[in-house]
Amino acid sequence: MPKFSALSIEKDPARPRVARLRLSRPERLNAIDTRMPGEIAAAVAWAEAEEEVHVIVVEGEGRAFCAGYDMVVLAEDTPLAPKVDNPLQQEKKPWDSMVDYAEMKRHTEAFMSLWRSSKPTIAKVQAYAVGGGSDIALCCDLLVMADDAKIGYMPTRVWGCPTTAMWTFRLGPARAKQMMFTGDPISGLKAAEWGLANISVPAAELDAATDALADRIAGVPRSHLAMHKLVVNQVMLTAGVEQAQTLATVFDGITRHNPEGLWFRRQAQAEGFKSAVEWRDSGRPIPEGDEARRLAAELEKRIADSGQGG
Repeated sequence: MPKFSALSIEKDPARPRVARLRLSRPERLNAIDTRMPGEIAAAVAWAEAEEEVHVIVVEGEGRAFCAGYDMVVLAEDTPLAPKVDNPLQQEKKPWDSMVDYAEMKRHTEAFMSLWRSSKPTIAKVQAYAVGGGSDIALCCDLLVMADDAKIGYMPTRVWGCPTTAMWTFRLGPARAKQMMFTGDPISGLKAAEWGLANISVPAAELDAATDALADRIAGVPRSHLAMHKLVVNQVMLTAGVEQAQTLATVFDGITRHNPEGLWFRRQAQAEGFKSAVEWRDSGRPIPEGDEARRLAAELEKRIADSGQGG
């Protein structure tokens, strides 16, 4: 079996037609680090090459499916020093949008390997599939959730735009706009009611429900599964999923570098990421424009005065 650092993949010993791709950073609620997207693509490629495998189940080790990008690394820990510039959170000015786009597009394409795979993919979600974790889940063909699990993209309130653009294609325009305008997550029960999740069950039944669906699919010939998936994916391609992803990936970079995004990062650096998130999710108006610039400058001075500036 291939060896990875942020995840694992293997054939299920009890059901060898099922491959289990397990996100394996449980100490960080399987938050996405720089290694995970590429490892997802490599794991999918391994499953593609295994003739016995008919279906891929994507799951998270430990308490959650995936809590999104590891924002403590991106938002909080990086000091104010050009020598530590991150492609996704640049301190150098002017910001290079194409460096950001190239990095984030690689991540998006890696998640989309789950969608492009000829073999059906099932996301099994317990606790959280939020932020970038919702991108991973929604790039899978099918979604099985615990009733009390949460899925959403809270950074649409500030500092993010979902690069896979899957909300519209999975929910339709009106509900996708509600999710993106509010940033509010929804439960597994609500996701099933809206047609986002295929199945929602009590958390204690999540494993059994996912296995039952995977087993049912695994009995179908691989060629049939590949053809059926290609037909449905072609409809989404014709509807413009790739073009929407290009726009969303560019916009994602802008949200992290415009005045509001700069304020959010400075708030995270000065007061801690939890403080920035509490403000973002509270419903309190988010600083914008000149106010955001002023607050970001004040926070930057505080950071520099405290010796955190590198």
